[in-house]
Amino acid sequence: MPEITEKALPNSLKPLWLKALSAVQTANLSYAVSLLQAVLKDCPEFLDGRKLLRKCEIQLTGGTKKKGGIFGIQTGGMGLMKIAGQAKKDPAGALPLIEKELEKDPYNEHASELLFETFVRMELFESAAFALETVRAGCPESAKLLHKLADFYLSREQPLAASEVYNDIIKHHPTDSVAIKGSKDASARASMLKQKWDENVDMRSLMRNAAEVEELERSTRSGLTSEQLEERRDRTVEKYNEDPNNLGSVKDLANIYEQLEDWHNAQAFYEWAHTLSNGDVALSAKAGQMKDRAAEADIRDLEAAAAVDPDNVELQAALATHKAERLALVVDEAKRRVDQNPTDPLLRYELGRALYNAGDHSNAIGHLQQATRNPHIRTKVLLLLGRTFKAKGMFDLSIKQYSDALADLHAMDNTKKEVLYEKGIIHHEMGDADSALDCFKQIYEVDYGYRDVAQRVEASYQ
Repeated sequence: MPEITEKALPNSLKPLWLKALSAVQTANLSYAVSLLQAVLKDCPEFLDGRKLLRKCEIQLTGGTKKKGGIFGIQTGGMGLMKIAGQAKKDPAGALPLIEKELEKDPYNEHASELLFETFVRMELFESAAFALETVRAGCPESAKLLHKLADFYLSREQPLAASEVYNDIIKHHPTDSVAIKGSKDASARASMLKQKWDENVDMRSLMRNAAEVEELERSTRSGLTSEQLEERRDRTVEKYNEDPNNLGSVKDLANIYEQLEDWHNAQAFYEWAHTLSNGDVALSAKAGQMKDRAAEADIRDLEAAAAVDPDNVELQAALATHKAERLALVVDEAKRRVDQNPTDPLLRYELGRALYNAGDHSNAIGHLQQATRNPHIRTKVLLLLGRTFKAKGMFDLSIKQYSDALADLHAMDNTKKEVLYEKGIIHHEMGDADSALDCFKQIYEVDYGYRDVAQRVEASYQ
């Protein structure tokens, strides 16, 4: 059973599909989800509909990855076990039940894995890949399912896609030897397929292709020096000059410039890659990030120049103007992104942070509070909320945010040290010396050299 496009959608389902599209455009996402569920129940092979459904669910839930349940099973785990049994007998009939679980938690790993297996049984292989690609996007640290996705791509003779998945695994698990080897093998296999190697290839072709394989392997390695990156940049520029419309070369060049911290060139090539990809949202986001970093780098350059020549009135004025313009632009851009996607907690956090940096603390609070819905960024949101309340002189509310953040932190990493230190400073300013000292001592016990905690703790014994 192959997947179908909108054009091949049965006439009886097209009115529902059009209503769903209209609901999405008017941000009536709950209604859109119910309509899309109905369409997919009768037409499970409609992959574009399933992709739109998942996008709506992620926006509605804020992409929350829920945990809990019995023995650590994610929400709906016991129900999924029953659905799994049904899926073996009636795969198509089980799909709506699986989708109901994903409606509550679109990144549910167990449900996504079951969806993948069900689609494989139905020979809907693109849909199967999409099920695990959702996990890759929302839970990139899930090595088990990403390995399964990479294996699936290899079984489908898609080694380049497998290589990209392996590289994502390595980002979160840099010592995963299976992923490291898999990345190299898949890259080599992709090169072989691209060049259509066979037993009759002459030695010169073999040497040329071997060099390309080595380049692919080299490109997957992490921790390259500046000189090695510059060598890669020069080689990639040559490829780009041969074909400026080759999306792969453009993306590679953008990535290299990003690693070199050449933010302006990185922005330009990510924007060009976005154009060539016909609107890849991830590339657009990357271009935006590079634009922000380029502007920040420009300000740092101005600050350095102003520090060298502090009496230069024009230079100091230019720096002040540049900073003000930069803050205003960041706020405007963050507002625009929130207006486009008001249910995304990450965008809310970025707007709250922009408003905080611009000194608009009151308006920042509401957006930051909404951003706490995303567990992946909750700690840093609470940290900024604490600072925001502190800036308004609301010390009790600031301490509450830091306490909530500490409840989610267990290991004494840099984040926990930062939260404890900030909390200790506020206790100190409020005159609560005992509570402040308790915060500083927790840091002192594991990191003597952190900021000025040693002086603060040891002074209390004198």
